[in-house]
Order: sequence, then structure tokens, then C-alpha cells
Amino acid sequence: MKRNFEEMQLGSIELFCLAAELSSFTEAANIAGVTPAAVSRSIARMEERLGVRLFVRTTRQIRLTDGGRRYYEQCHEALLQLREAEREVTGGQAAPVGPLRISAPTPYSHYRLLPLLSQFRQRYPEVTFDVHVSNRNIDFAAESYDIAIRGRTPADSTLIARKLEDAELVLVASPSYLQRVGAPTSLNELHQHDCIQFDLPSTGRKIAWLFQENGKPVEIETSGGYTCSEDVLGIVTLARSGAGLTQTYRFIVERDLADGSLVELLPQHGGRSRPFFLLFPHARHLPLRLRTFVDFLTEKLITQA
Repeated sequence: MKRNFEEMQLGSIELFCLAAELSSFTEAANIAGVTPAAVSRSIARMEERLGVRLFVRTTRQIRLTDGGRRYYEQCHEALLQLREAEREVTGGQAAPVGPLRISAPTPYSHYRLLPLLSQFRQRYPEVTFDVHVSNRNIDFAAESYDIAIRGRTPADSTLIARKLEDAELVLVASPSYLQRVGAPTSLNELHQHDCIQFDLPSTGRKIAWLFQENGKPVEIETSGGYTCSEDVLGIVTLARSGAGLTQTYRFIVERDLADGSLVELLPQHGGRSRPFFLLFPHARHLPLRLRTFVDFLTEKLITQA
């Protein structure tokens, strides 16, 4: 195997990453124990070798170009992996370190994922989190995410999918709505009620409600005077306020059902669920922080479910 990098180039990469993180050649120089001019020359050599401008320089500050940002993300990850490899081969106690970028849908973030992150950081304080809370499907490669949670398996064969749980659905309404309108006694009566809708972000179509009837799964299209999009928690807030009926995940409304803020309806037709999957890229060598977090999340959420 031929040599692709000289020792000086690896040192330049470290200086480049420092300058990118601190947005300053001077501060990077102070930490590295060299002069600001040395950092500037090192970056200039990198730019000449790559044929790419890495920084936009002004008299007051520096900032990464788009190409510089992409290069930094790859270089930063490579340096972290080198650090992990050295600690493992020298018998040092390897510990996860570095950032994790996560994308997860709104309900799962608030009621499952986010409450667990502080537990993980108490164990591994050198790991940091950047969490994208949204129902929008993300592009792993283009947006540099490490992991995602989604309600369906991906069509992308480059991703690994692990099922976290089948989240049970429940039909609910507030006592004030039921006092005003009455409770449905059968699925056929749902059309007589204000059914709060949610538009699926990926299609813009209203989500059908899932039930069981005579031991068989059924889907029912409902209608009403309220429709929410993007944030599925909106339908629960509307239901709490007495706006109508809605179907949601049981884990979202467990406390409401326990304290009487919401009432479960038609339990004889319940029991349906929707799955949630943990997605992450196929890779020959996953970073230690990602491997550790996947194991932690799988254990916690499967146990919790």
C-alpha cells in the first residue's frame, strides 16, 4: 500500500479542524502552540493541494466555505476514528466521543427519545447531541445525519433498520366533548362526530384511523372541522380542549387517560399499532459513539415499549 499522506499533512488537518471549530486562526494557533502565521500557511498549502477554498477570510473573522464545511465534517470524523483506534490498540479504555446528529419525529422525540439523552450523556459526557425534531424525511448523505427514527422502513438499501416498537393506537376525547356530544358506541357512528385529522407530511394525505372489527383489521376515513399538519401533537392538544375525537399513540396520552383529561373510546375495536424503526447507515466501521448509542437506545426503548 502506497503512502497517501505525509506527517505534515495530518498535522495540517488537525490545525484546519481547530481553526474551523474556533473560527479563528489565532485561537487555533494558541491551542496548538504555534504562530497564527504558521496556521495560515498550513491552511493555504491545504487549499493549494486540494484546489478548493476552505475559508472565507475577512479582516475580522474566518468562516468555512460550503466545500470547507463538507471537508471539515469528514476530517473531524476521521480524526475521531484515529483517536478511538489508538486507545483501543494501546489497551486504553475506549470511550465514546464526538457529536451525534439525530432526526426523529415530534411525538417520538418528546415522549421517547429526548428524555433518554441526559442518561446517555451522564455515562458518556464527551458525546454531544444535535437533534432534529421534525416529521420530515431527511437525506442521510446530503444532510450528514448519523441516525434517524421513522415510522416506516426505508426504501434506501444503504440504511440498516431496527424495529424499536409497535406503538399502540388509541381513540380518545375529552370529558367536555363527550358531555356535549355523547360517545360513539360503534365504528359506524364515527361519521357523526368531529374527528380531528392529521396530514401525513410525506404525502399531504389524511391518515386513516386503524381499528379491529370481528377480529379483522379495518381502516376508516374520518372527517371533521380540524386538520393539523407537521406536528402530530397538535391533534392531542385539540382533543384535550374539547374539539373532538382523535386517534393517537397511547404513549402520548397515558397521563391524560390516568388523570381523566381524556377518555378512551371504543376499546373493543382497539389494539392496532404503528411501528417505529431506528435507521443508521451501513458502514464497515461505525464510530464508537454511534455503536454505543444504537445499543443504548435499542435496549432502553425496546424495554420501555
